[in-house]
Amino acid sequence: MTKQGSARPPAPQRTPVTIVTGYLGSGKTTLLNRALKAPELAGTLVVINEFGEIALDHQLAAASDDTVVVLENGCLCCTVRSDLVGTLNALYHDRQAGRVRPFDNVVIETSGAADPGPVLQAFLSEPTLDGLYRVAGLVAVVDAANALETWERHDEAVRQVALADTVLISKLDLVEDASREAMLR
Repeated sequence: MTKQGSARPPAPQRTPVTIVTGYLGSGKTTLLNRALKAPELAGTLVVINEFGEIALDHQLAAASDDTVVVLENGCLCCTVRSDLVGTLNALYHDRQAGRVRPFDNVVIETSGAADPGPVLQAFLSEPTLDGLYRVAGLVAVVDAANALETWERHDEAVRQVALADTVLISKLDLVEDASREAMLR
């Protein structure tokens, strides 16, 4: 109760965020395109991090009635404090003011070269994000045909899997039975 005797207004419900990561070419955008067709994800805001001179992933994502936001200026792990925090904060307030389509959850597709650790850390340590959003999970997509070589050459790919709550293995149809069995263990 406040001094005037009225109850405090309830705290705003934190919007769930799912982070989708995976090394370059693993199938993140394909996964998103398939998932966004599900009626349960009709109210999803998608944030796609582009890395490189020409932004392409957002053109591959099937947006239909969903909102797609593109962060084009580099690896999300390097710009997480400014771009991601600012974008999600602005989108929350734009949703409240009716300037963007309502959304019930957020999916962040990281660049294939991104280390998802700093993204997770932003949600844990940034008061603005912590009050408005909550991490629902981190999904790593692994390319079965190239995983072992990728893990040997790129530490980011190892961290993507190590931090994941869920690992989805793509391209199993492209590997031989013995490799497929080893990958599934």
